[in-house]
Amino acid sequence: MSAVPTYGIETSRMTDTAAETTDLSNRGAPWRGQEKATILVVEDDRPVNELLALRFRKAGYRVLQAFDGEIGIALFAQFSPDLVILDLMLPTIDGWEVVRQLRQLSLVPIVMLTARNQERDEVRGLSLGADDYVTKPFNFAKLLARVEALLRRSSLGMAENSRMMYQDPIITIDLWRRQVSVRGHLVDLSPTEYRLLLTMVRYYGQVLSHEQLLLEVWGPNYDSVASVKAYISYLRRKIERYPDDPELIHTCWGIGYRYEVLGHATNEEVSTGAN
Repeated sequence: MSAVPTYGIETSRMTDTAAETTDLSNRGAPWRGQEKATILVVEDDRPVNELLALRFRKAGYRVLQAFDGEIGIALFAQFSPDLVILDLMLPTIDGWEVVRQLRQLSLVPIVMLTARNQERDEVRGLSLGADDYVTKPFNFAKLLARVEALLRRSSLGMAENSRMMYQDPIITIDLWRRQVSVRGHLVDLSPTEYRLLLTMVRYYGQVLSHEQLLLEVWGPNYDSVASVKAYISYLRRKIERYPDDPELIHTCWGIGYRYEVLGHATNEEVSTGAN
């Protein structure tokens, strides 16, 4: 007999899954240091939201609940959860924009949860910075296993004080404080300049096309390559010693740009506090 989806969760295993979830409360996976991990559920379908919150709490997690994108972003900024379960189709601000804004604040794991089973949506979500993509109806035990795996992987790269940093021989970025230092001196970046820099260091050493930068920094409704070139120029003036002879942001003619510290460090010397 095929599984019947109830609120997006397969009911064929609800009894078994509930038992598994109760057993999981005695395991160590939900704990981060001396505190349980906190999961933010951003889902506008109230039954799905409430059911996920119930299951995760039974598994030993703290759960924050938001029913639209705007409140989800506000809760994230206030409570700094360890992982986000994010629906794609949300009121006020959709899931694409929520991912983009959260990636300006943190590299915390994000699992996108949606009824849209299309490959291009999955690719788009992952390219914006989501870590996993789960379609409804889903099996909670499998979702829980993915969440635990992401939390374990994330905790390996987290500093003990949970502050997330990026650092190379020239640039230091404190993601929680949204502060950027260049050669030991704080620099004042506009929101767009900050998003652009964060995107480039996240893909250290990789060539990013104009189109990819537009999508990640400006969102899907912008298509002006001129904007990318202008803001690259603005950013170079603030972080490069010689903007006309850059040592950080390199032009890849006809394609886009690459962030890499040349002449100062190897890739092994570049570090980040986030996984």
